[in-house]
Amino acid sequence: MKYVLILFVASSVVLSGCFPINVFEDVTPLTDEETKGNDELEVLATNFQIPWSIEKNGETFFISERNGTIAKVVNGDLTRQKVILSKDLSDASEAGLLGFVLAPDFDSSQKAFAYYTYEENSSQFNRIVELSLEDNTWTETSILVDAIPSGNVHHGGRLAIGPDKKLYATAGDASTPDLAQDVDSLAGKILRMNVDGSIPEDNPFNDSYVYSYGHRNPQGLVWAEDGTMYASEHGQAANDEINKIEPGKNYGWPVIEGRDEEEGMITPIFTSGSDRTWAPSGMALHDNILYVAALRGTTVLAFDIESEMYRAVMEDVGRVRDVMIADDYLYFISNNTDGRGTPSETDDKFYRVKLDE
Repeated sequence: MKYVLILFVASSVVLSGCFPINVFEDVTPLTDEETKGNDELEVLATNFQIPWSIEKNGETFFISERNGTIAKVVNGDLTRQKVILSKDLSDASEAGLLGFVLAPDFDSSQKAFAYYTYEENSSQFNRIVELSLEDNTWTETSILVDAIPSGNVHHGGRLAIGPDKKLYATAGDASTPDLAQDVDSLAGKILRMNVDGSIPEDNPFNDSYVYSYGHRNPQGLVWAEDGTMYASEHGQAANDEINKIEPGKNYGWPVIEGRDEEEGMITPIFTSGSDRTWAPSGMALHDNILYVAALRGTTVLAFDIESEMYRAVMEDVGRVRDVMIADDYLYFISNNTDGRGTPSETDDKFYRVKLDE
């Protein structure tokens, strides 16, 4: 089993920042793991402006920034690409240019998809659009889904292409919790669509983008090799969640959260519990380990699906927004410039570390 800079965990060591999960009462803490330090981290680039999503094509990285640019990183050199949108970006808290994912045929089409927040007639919404790249500029060329509810916070915003080649998106509850239980609303949901914006015929609700519901503010998506889907979700003050996502299922918010149970609602496979906060965001998966960016945890968390345990990885690197695994490296981006962190002169930073053999 492979880990990255895993810090030692034992039941007697609580101050290390590594803990057994809170859902299961009979788990045995992990022990005797090799301890390494943050000195193995490599900084690939610096001075990002509220980065949000990491994408990679060949040796090129594309990182969306909430103020409306795409940061392009090649061999450590950062240049910014302009993004032309049909609506002005909202500057509300947590809003802006969020999710960004390259089209499956990017090499030939030069297309990508983006999720952004905009204001119109004193109202605020989120939308999912297609972007086309030409002359180092991204331009909105079509709207896939519009008028996703948006409140003062809880926009969701993660985009991902699933193993079925469908486009998935996370949508927050728009600061109106009851919308998460309303299957006729797009708020508080995970959405699924064809890459042209049409609704797949096999979606769980007829003529609806809704794939799962009862979410508060989901911000991470990833799939295992067998197609199992996982999502990360911000709880209310605590009770952050890692969920196994199944089509048509109800994940409980605002009726239940954390370890609560209710008939017909799904409890998470991992939760921070009522006395700890992770603020989980982007996710990656490698060798049955879920790696999750933790904004409030100022770390990357590693969740072992088989043993039902989790560990902290590379603590005290600041707020972490997104993670990616490629070519046996773990990549991640800090998010200290988002107004809630304490940025250094060179924040935000893009890091990588070699996965253990």
